[in-house]
Amino acid sequence: MDFGIKRVLLEQGAESTPLGSRILERISGRDVERLPDQRERSVGSFDKRTLQLGSFPGQSLKKCPGTKGYICCGYQIFHMGTNCPFDCSYCILQAYLNQPYLRVFTNLDEKLVHLAAHLDAHPERLFRIGTGEFTDSLALDPVVGWTDFLIPFFKDRLNAVLELKTKSTHTERLLRYPHRKRIVVSWSLNSSYVSSREEHKAPSIRQRLEAARSCQREGFVAGFHFDPLIPHSGWKDEYRKTVDLMSELIDPEKIIWISMGCMRYLPELKSIIRKRHPGSVVLNGEFIPGLDGKMRLFKPIRTEMYAFMAELLAKWHKDMGIYLCMESPDIWQEALGWTPVDSEGLSGFLDNRVKRFWPTKFPITNVQYPISR
Repeated sequence: MDFGIKRVLLEQGAESTPLGSRILERISGRDVERLPDQRERSVGSFDKRTLQLGSFPGQSLKKCPGTKGYICCGYQIFHMGTNCPFDCSYCILQAYLNQPYLRVFTNLDEKLVHLAAHLDAHPERLFRIGTGEFTDSLALDPVVGWTDFLIPFFKDRLNAVLELKTKSTHTERLLRYPHRKRIVVSWSLNSSYVSSREEHKAPSIRQRLEAARSCQREGFVAGFHFDPLIPHSGWKDEYRKTVDLMSELIDPEKIIWISMGCMRYLPELKSIIRKRHPGSVVLNGEFIPGLDGKMRLFKPIRTEMYAFMAELLAKWHKDMGIYLCMESPDIWQEALGWTPVDSEGLSGFLDNRVKRFWPTKFPITNVQYPISR
C-alpha cells in the first residue's frame, strides 16, 4: 500500500539512514527529486501525494504545550514527522505547517539514541510518550514502518509508556511483534456524522473500532480520544450511536483512558477551513477567544457536551479513565463532578492508570479520584 504517493522529495543523506533506505525500497518506482539542502518547499496548497524524506535537527521529545489556566495531561511528544494522508477539515496542522507534504524524519535511529539517554537519566520518572501530535501514528506505517523501530525500543523501557494515536486501521505491522506491555493503541473517535463529512479519507468509526477490537483481542490496551467534539444537528443521538458501537465491539476493562476536547482553532485556521472545506460544519458553533489564543466553543456548550458524553460512557462502564484536554478546573467540576485541580494532579491520575495496567516500581500516587460522575 503506497497511499497514492507519486513523488518523493529526498533531502541529502536521507537515503543512507536505516529508515530512509527501507522507505525507498517500499515505494520504488516513484519520481524522486533530490533536494540540495534541508528545506521546506511550499506549493501553496496541500499535496499529500508527495513524501518528503529528511532529517529533523531539533529536539524530538517535547512536552505537550500547555496554557496557564488550563489543565494539561503531562504528555510528552516524540516528533517523527508531519502531516498524514487523511484530510480532516478541522486539522490544526493546516494553520501550523508552512509546507503541505507528508514529511518523515529519517534520522529516527539517532533520535531514539537521544531518547534512550534521556529516559535512562531519569529512572525515577514515568514518561507517557506519544507520536500522534503532528502526524498519525499508524496511517503511514505500511510504507514507513515506524513500529519496526518503536516497538523494539520501548519493550525494554520500564519507565516509559508509548501511545500510538491514530484514525487508521493499519495495525498489521504492529501485531507482528509479541510485545504488548506499556504500549497503548489509541483511536480518535467522533460521531459518524462528523466522520463522514469532516474526516476525509479516514476510515469509518466502525472500521476504527473493529481495528481497536482486534488489538484488544491480541493483548493490547486501548485508548480513545473524542477530540474535537463538534456540535451539529442531532449531535446527541449521533454521539450516542458511537458509544453504543463501542459497547458492542470494545472490552471496557482493556481501556486505559478516554479523553475529550471540544472544537478549538487558531484564528488563522478559520479562513483556511472555509477555503479548503466550504461545506464544513465545524465553524458553525458559537466561539469565543480562549486563554491560549485559540477560538473555543462557548463555555455552556462545552460543559453540556462533556457532561453528556461522560454520562453515556459511565452508563457503559464506570472506570475508563475519562479526562478533559486543556480545560479549566471549573469546567471539569461542572461537567464531570470532580477536578484534578491542576496539571500535576491530572498527570498523577493518568500515571495511576498506567500503573494499574502495568504494575511497576513506581508507587500509586496517594490521591483519590472518582471512578464515575
